[in-house]
Amino acid sequence: MKKLLVFLITITFIFTMAGCSSSNQGSSGSGSSKDGKITLRIAWWGGQPRHDYTMKIIEMYEKENPNVKIEPEFANWDDYWKKLAPMAAANNLPDIIQMDTSYISQYAEKGQLTDLTKYVDDGTINTDNIDENSLTGGIIKDKLYGFSTGSTVLSVISNDQMLEKAGVEIDGQNWTWDDFSDIATKLANANGTYGTNPMYPADIFFPYYLKTKGEQFYNEDGTGLGYKDDQLFVDYFNMQLKLVDAKAFPTPDVQAQVKGSEDDFIVKGTAALTWNWANQYRMFDDLTENPLSINLPPEQATNKALYLRPTMFWSITENSKHKEEAAKFIDFYTNNIEANKLIKGERGVPLSSEVVKALQGELTESEAKIFQYVEDAKQYVGPADPPAPVGSAEVMKTLDDFAEKILFKAITPKEGAEQFREQATEILGRNK
Repeated sequence: MKKLLVFLITITFIFTMAGCSSSNQGSSGSGSSKDGKITLRIAWWGGQPRHDYTMKIIEMYEKENPNVKIEPEFANWDDYWKKLAPMAAANNLPDIIQMDTSYISQYAEKGQLTDLTKYVDDGTINTDNIDENSLTGGIIKDKLYGFSTGSTVLSVISNDQMLEKAGVEIDGQNWTWDDFSDIATKLANANGTYGTNPMYPADIFFPYYLKTKGEQFYNEDGTGLGYKDDQLFVDYFNMQLKLVDAKAFPTPDVQAQVKGSEDDFIVKGTAALTWNWANQYRMFDDLTENPLSINLPPEQATNKALYLRPTMFWSITENSKHKEEAAKFIDFYTNNIEANKLIKGERGVPLSSEVVKALQGELTESEAKIFQYVEDAKQYVGPADPPAPVGSAEVMKTLDDFAEKILFKAITPKEGAEQFREQATEILGRNK
């Protein structure tokens, strides 16, 4: 027992020290000191630029709230989740944790996250200038376990010179899947490149395709697939096979060579279109001299297939002793204009329309395009899908495996549809 206690304390200490400067050393818990000062622990993942501006925001908050001391704890993506797990097991999670859509259901269902609804309802977190669709992504079983740090929207980013050379235009509000297939083929023929990057991973793009047809990938309670007709699966992959045969669409082995943004097809000039989240536009624009545009994806309007995707969430942990103060910090991050001048949408386009308006003069040209695209897309979006159910990672890995087999013509789309449904049903059936 003593060895276990020492181990848990050591893990917590290492995680705290890993990201903090000598002036911000962590502690094994949060609470109030003898002088009445409240201590909050906040944890996040990310790169150095995110660490730097988040530290400045923490300093701003502490200056405005001298009774609060914030202890930051940060790491890269892989280390973050490895270090969070033993803290959760020891009931010693930080007060506020940055949360991802792929993990939020797991932590919520284990009772480790607080329902934030009361803090929204009583105005502690002000949502007066926030579209309600921006908040639905963090709701699980009618409880708000994650408050979005910002929004992004699915997009098709285009190389304008390649479009001009092929003599094609994209009408983002009205184009169909057939239009997309035809345009990609024309682009490939005219430019001697792929027409489009691969729609990979399939767990993003097949669910979007289903939404354009008025269907959902998962059922409401996460115990099975949401679509009943496997012909939708067949049609989706037949479209991709047609593009592969036209040399307008790369196979998975070509996609595997893309290791980062600098290797993306749109950056290398090896494809005229790239399906990506809108917030990726800035990186692509910075990495290429070719003029790029952001376009709405095909058939997004009829069934409001687009949604405001939370790039990530802030969650308050159930073991926090200062939940209200933690909620105040989330409000500060969300609504404080000076804080958001430091963030500039790095964690997603700000939720508050007032913040977006105030930042217009602070943005680069590419940042401004992203902000405008997301703002314009709001008129077309529907509610966000709920967080993925437990077992979704296994389901999506299975889907990607079948996508690879289909595109290499090892199996037919019909065979893939049947086998995928069988395996996904078995995985999701464990949630019943």
